[in-house]
Amino acid sequence: MPDTMIEERKTGPKQGAAGDRRQFVTMTVAGQLFGLPILDVHDIVVPEKVTKVPLAAPEVAGLINLRGKIVTAIDMREVLRVPPLTTGQKRVGVTVSHRGETYTLLVDAVGEVIELADNTFEANPPTMDARWRHLADGVFRLQNELLVALRVDRIMQIEG
Repeated sequence: MPDTMIEERKTGPKQGAAGDRRQFVTMTVAGQLFGLPILDVHDIVVPEKVTKVPLAAPEVAGLINLRGKIVTAIDMREVLRVPPLTTGQKRVGVTVSHRGETYTLLVDAVGEVIELADNTFEANPPTMDARWRHLADGVFRLQNELLVALRVDRIMQIEG
């Protein structure tokens, strides 16, 4: 009998197939809820100062000092082609890595970490803006809104 008890503890309660839930760090840009896979997010920061880079792509907000390391800040409002924030409003940085480099994605606000079931996931709607369809993996249906699941590798395809 003890062997049966040990086996039950190891397996735990029966759950769906592996990979049926995903975790995201939520953030908002222009009132829309977005999510990045939690494993892609390294840190959340509030940059003190963003130094402009001459002749950089419009999506590059500038450079920030992240604990002694110079990091490129990407303006998600530019990436998503939504109007800029009014002057003086603080932005939050979501730090990610791409091809061995560290970047900070500047967003309006960062929410919480949420876990979503795959059965609430849908492919990008055909009516979604083409730019957003390219950046997104799809959408998750939440109780009162949609979460657009972004992909870091696609965000970083900045046109130079």
